[in-house]
Amino acid sequence: MSSVRRALLFLVSDLVAASTASVLFLWMKHVGGRLESVHAAWFRLMPQAANGPSFTFVLRHYLPDALPAISTAWVVLFLFYGLYRSTQSLSRFDEVLDVVKVVTLGTGLVFVATFDPARPFGLSRALMLSYWASMVVLVAGGRVLVRSFERQLLIRGIGRRHTVVVGVDGRGTRLLAHLRSSPALGYEVVGLVRARQDQVRTEVDGLAVLGGVADLPRIIADHHVEVVLIALQSNSHEEVLEIVNAVEGQPVSFSITPDLYDIVTGHVRTQQIYGVPLMELRPGLMPAWEQTVKRGVDLAVAVVVLGGLAPLWLLIAALIKLTSPGPVLFRQERVGRGGKPFMMYKFRSMRSDAEARTGPVWVSGADPRVTPVGRVLRALHLDEVPQCLNFLTGDMSLVGPRPERPFFVERFRQQIPFYMRRFNVKPGLLGWAQSKHQFDLNSDDLVAIARERLEYDLFYIENMSLRLDLKIMLQTVWFVLAGRSTR
Repeated sequence: MSSVRRALLFLVSDLVAASTASVLFLWMKHVGGRLESVHAAWFRLMPQAANGPSFTFVLRHYLPDALPAISTAWVVLFLFYGLYRSTQSLSRFDEVLDVVKVVTLGTGLVFVATFDPARPFGLSRALMLSYWASMVVLVAGGRVLVRSFERQLLIRGIGRRHTVVVGVDGRGTRLLAHLRSSPALGYEVVGLVRARQDQVRTEVDGLAVLGGVADLPRIIADHHVEVVLIALQSNSHEEVLEIVNAVEGQPVSFSITPDLYDIVTGHVRTQQIYGVPLMELRPGLMPAWEQTVKRGVDLAVAVVVLGGLAPLWLLIAALIKLTSPGPVLFRQERVGRGGKPFMMYKFRSMRSDAEARTGPVWVSGADPRVTPVGRVLRALHLDEVPQCLNFLTGDMSLVGPRPERPFFVERFRQQIPFYMRRFNVKPGLLGWAQSKHQFDLNSDDLVAIARERLEYDLFYIENMSLRLDLKIMLQTVWFVLAGRSTR
């Protein structure tokens, strides 16, 4: 099952569970006579009524706005804490624990927000415990059903991820046996890859050895591999780096069987696959809630900048059009997350035929191709504003490594080790490299500049957080106010 379908099923299940729990809570308050506002509305409509309102009336009172709002609030909280980003291999027990944590937090927030010192132990407070219990049971129960359904699909071979195991001796064969005996884990092993020290074999337990580490890019492309499991006899750091670097930029995930020494000394955090410890390489370092906030900031900035300052952008567009022939917006292909190309937008600051004769040219400090209006836009960094459109489409983020052109990416990936690691995250308008250092844009040694930038980009990727993003924003503002380049 794809992650999108799984998330949609979780969403439907959570909405039904939250709505049902809220209806039960209303029913208990109705039975206890704690819905004073509903009773007042009932007797205004039915002044001669001898009895209180029916529960049907209570539902009609809350159904149009309150119940949908409560259910939506729960879904937003679940989204904020990453309950719709859960991995395929997450167990049903772990799913329940995650639900308990988030529901406890949400119920606690409601308790604090509605706390009345005059009635600290009223019936409504006692009912909160039952509401918490019903939310846990219903939400967790719905998610367990979704996980169980997905598990049955995986057992039947539906939705498994194509996987290769690197290592054909010892650990590799044991891992293969465990994966074959546990189809619900979701790994469809399509073949094995021979490591440097492995003996030459053409098949292992009826499964083909597809080649060596150098063949990994071809193997991944030919067999649509999504997961690479590294199971070496002895974890050689150089060979692990060679394996990862061989498929740098490919949309695959890596896991490795760690050394026993690493496990004993607590240097790694592992997940267990039926007794086989695996640790994930290049995991998402930002917690799910920080990723959600980061995406929300991108969207908010795009809407405020593009909508709130629309008259200024119209004026700039008119100046560009009146002072030089060509389009207002400059469109250029860049490389984004996972090495996928996308179209980036800027206000045109150069002549429209700037690269007609030269081909792709690296940005320089004093560029004769820049128009008079473009020179002002670059000095004030206003030419970058249309990249907010890329925030809306999700191709870029406000903060991240600056996007590069395919021509230069292909050149640098061949000359700079691990260059493609910078594409493990979305590119950004503001980068750690540009906020910390002013590069010599007039230098002819482009590889040296790119290598220096890469050091900063890798630091950002390894330390991603909202705190670091805020620091980059503030330092970029200082760079701009100081008149220094952030390109």
